[in-house]
Amino acid sequence: MPHSTRATHKRPEIKTRKRHPYNAETPPDLLRKSFITPTDSFYVRNHGDVPEVDPQRYRLRVSGLVENPLELSLEEIKGFPKTESTSTLYCAGNRRRELMETSPIPGKVAWDVGAAGNARWGGVLLRDVLREAGLKGEVRHAAFTGLDGDVESGTGEPFGGSVPIERATADGALLAYEMNGEPLAPEHGFPLRAVVGGYVGARSVKWLSGITLQPEPSDNHYQAVEYKIFPPHVTAENVDYSQGEMLGEIPLNCVVCAPENGETLARGPVAVRGYAISGDDRGVERVEVSTDAGRSWTEAILTEGDGPAAWRFWETTLEPGPGSCEILARATAAGGATQPRRVEEVWNFQGYANNAWHGVTVRVE
Repeated sequence: MPHSTRATHKRPEIKTRKRHPYNAETPPDLLRKSFITPTDSFYVRNHGDVPEVDPQRYRLRVSGLVENPLELSLEEIKGFPKTESTSTLYCAGNRRRELMETSPIPGKVAWDVGAAGNARWGGVLLRDVLREAGLKGEVRHAAFTGLDGDVESGTGEPFGGSVPIERATADGALLAYEMNGEPLAPEHGFPLRAVVGGYVGARSVKWLSGITLQPEPSDNHYQAVEYKIFPPHVTAENVDYSQGEMLGEIPLNCVVCAPENGETLARGPVAVRGYAISGDDRGVERVEVSTDAGRSWTEAILTEGDGPAAWRFWETTLEPGPGSCEILARATAAGGATQPRRVEEVWNFQGYANNAWHGVTVRVE
């Protein structure tokens, strides 16, 4: 199957983080401009080349612990009732750069805060297709397989991953063929992808070729080895991958998008804006901002939201004193969960799930 190496319809401001396979990030100021991230501004996370798929020949296979194995064309999939939902895709490696500044993480993409994006997805509920297949009682996980071949880790195998069956049959799990009202762009999974709201982006497999219903999680490299989290004392030299925690729900997180790190500001009121997210269905309840190292906090206004699978925008106005100033932000979930304070608390050798307080350093003149 032919492949291409990069996206061709991205805005020039999009930052290339890796050329092969192509990975690209949205700058913070662009990310915060629109609650729905335009497709040409949306980040790209690839582990291999982008497959070129003939939609007329495309088939999705549903197999494993099912009563009626399926092989569905794109048109047959579109014959199921259409649904639309707003979901944020959030890379598990978002904010890895901060972890790298604490201690080196070789061979990983140095994502800043823009490996995230919020889109309006159109497609069919995954549970409608699974109902057509008929699930057997032993099913515990839905495993997705893509059409792309892994380049990044050298396995050559298709990318894949799984989610528990309860998540697969929930309202937030789609088989999406549209993004922001248009057919999926090639780099975003054309002609069909999974979108699992509230879970890290690695579980929303692109270029979907198969769904296998099974009793155990996927044994794909990107679930059995990658996209696992370990305590700070575990290293690449002493790791036992069987002991890692498989990443699932997006951790509670909060990011300052404006002003940007390193920016010089004039004295006076400063508009501070960002996004917050939680994979927990209870969502984000509060965002607070500090300019005095967390001794005091100002509560921000939560301005936009569209269901538990989408991020929340927030904003406030502060007036920091002259000189260098760090603006910190933290979120609290509806159930009372908070973020850890320091990146050292969440450092891990693969650089995933950094949800420590986020800060930007500015200079006021």
